[in-house]
Amino acid sequence: MAIIPLAVLNGGLRETVINPLIGERHGLIVSSISLCLLIFILCWFCIPRIGTGTAKMYLIIGLWWMLLTVLFETGFGLLTGDSFAELLKAYDITTGNLWLLVVLFVGIAPWLAAKTRKLI
Repeated sequence: MAIIPLAVLNGGLRETVINPLIGERHGLIVSSISLCLLIFILCWFCIPRIGTGTAKMYLIIGLWWMLLTVLFETGFGLLTGDSFAELLKAYDITTGNLWLLVVLFVGIAPWLAAKTRKLI
């Protein structure tokens, strides 16, 4: 759940500061990278609460987070009036939107944080 406020704040920063400075296409790239960094920092601080586990366990946690992220993003988008086609555009990396890479990063973030913390 802590990823949601990070993503909202990151998106707000992109829309109000980054995009006006460097444009929407580059803003999406910078914003995607910064969100991945924020997610990693969050994982790095929170993953010790889970404790020592196996690499498989951390990958399963990441896959669950990835699924929940996609479900939340899709559900929220549909509730706010976006069409399914509009939501799918976010996954097209040729537009400069790296959301797909962010979602994939969410999937490996717990494993990566545990690995850097030497928990696995």
